[in-house]
Amino acid sequence: MKSEGSVKDPSGWLENLINSFIDESPDNSLGNRANDKAWAKPLIGFSAGNDPLYHFYKSNIGDFYWTPLEIFLKTFPSSKATADQLTVISWILPQTEATKKDNRRQTRYPSERWARARVQGEEVNNKLRKIVVSSLQEEGFRAVAPMLSPLWEQKTSERYGLASTWSERHAAYASGLGTFGLCDGLITPKGKAMRCGSVVADIKIPPTRRPYSDHHAYCLYFSKGKCGRCIQRCPAGAISKVGHDKTKCRNYLHNVVEEFAESNYGFKSYGCGLCQTGVPCESKIPTKQDLE
Repeated sequence: MKSEGSVKDPSGWLENLINSFIDESPDNSLGNRANDKAWAKPLIGFSAGNDPLYHFYKSNIGDFYWTPLEIFLKTFPSSKATADQLTVISWILPQTEATKKDNRRQTRYPSERWARARVQGEEVNNKLRKIVVSSLQEEGFRAVAPMLSPLWEQKTSERYGLASTWSERHAAYASGLGTFGLCDGLITPKGKAMRCGSVVADIKIPPTRRPYSDHHAYCLYFSKGKCGRCIQRCPAGAISKVGHDKTKCRNYLHNVVEEFAESNYGFKSYGCGLCQTGVPCESKIPTKQDLE
C-alpha cells in the first residue's frame, strides 16, 4: 500500500500536521463559553517498531500488552509488514497556562477547565489521532491509533494491577518524550500537566534520541531523594513514598470527582490532575532549585 517517496520528509510532514491542527484548528477547544484552547504547542517524537523496549513492556507488564507489530497486524491481517518497517508516532499535548493556573489553586476537586480538558480535550486528542491516521493513509501508508482500536482493552497486570493492551505514556517514553514520576505521570520537557497520543504506521522515520536511560530520570524523588510534592497534592491519598495506588486513584475519580463535576460543571468528567499541578514538574523537567 505504501507509495515510497510520496512524502519527502516524513518526520517534518507529521510534525507540521500535528502542530497545525493544535495551533489552527477550531476543534482544539475546551468547549466552554470562552472557547478556550484545550492544548498548547505539542511535543512530538518517534520510536522504531522493533525497539526492544516494546518487547520489554510486554514481558514486564503482561503478555496481553501489544507490541507495535501486534496491533498493526491485528488491524491489517493481510499485511506482510515486519517490525523494522514500522514507526510509532507519539505526541504530548501540554495543558494551557490558564488550565494549569486554575487547577493549581484546587486542593480537593479539579477546576472546570481541567475537567473539560479530560473530556472535551480528549475528544480533541481523538480527532488528532484520526487525522494522523487518515493523512498517512491518504499518502499510501497504513496506520492505526491503538487507543481507538475496538480491540483495545483494560487488563489486570500481575505485577502492576490496572493496565491495558497499549499505553500512550509508555509509547511516549520509548519515543524520547519523558520519564515517569512517583505518581506514574510522565514528566516531559513541558512538564507533567499533559495528555499524550500515538499512532503506529508502516512508515520509516528515524527514532527520536532518548536522552535518558532510567525510567525515573526526571523525577526528583527518585533521582535526588527529594520532593514528593505530589503526595501532598493527592486528595485521595493514592500517592505515597512507595508509589501510586491505582485502585485508590480510580475509585476517587469515579466515585467522587465524576459526581462533583456533573453537579458543579454540568457534565461528567473524572479528570483530577491535582498531582500534575502545583508541583515542581508541572511545566518542566524539575531541578533541585525548584524545591528551594
